Amino acid sequence: MLHNTWKDAPTLRTVTCTHTNAAKYLVSNVLTVGKEYEVKNETDEFIFVIDNTGHIGGYYKTYFK
Repeated sequence: MLHNTWKDAPTLRTVTCTHTNAAKYLVSNVLTVGKEYEVKNETDEFIFVIDNTGHIGGYYKTYFK
């Protein structure tokens, strides 16, 4: 269960949220446009960051720059 150690893992890089216009899910509650987030893990489709709740969340790469 590798995802349990992501919060304590070193930051890979930082990304800036560009929008929260989600077609299916409500993202504006956990991401803020213009705020920088620490990337803890990354896949081809998702970026895992520490969001506004203080927990790790996986989001589509389209939300970030």
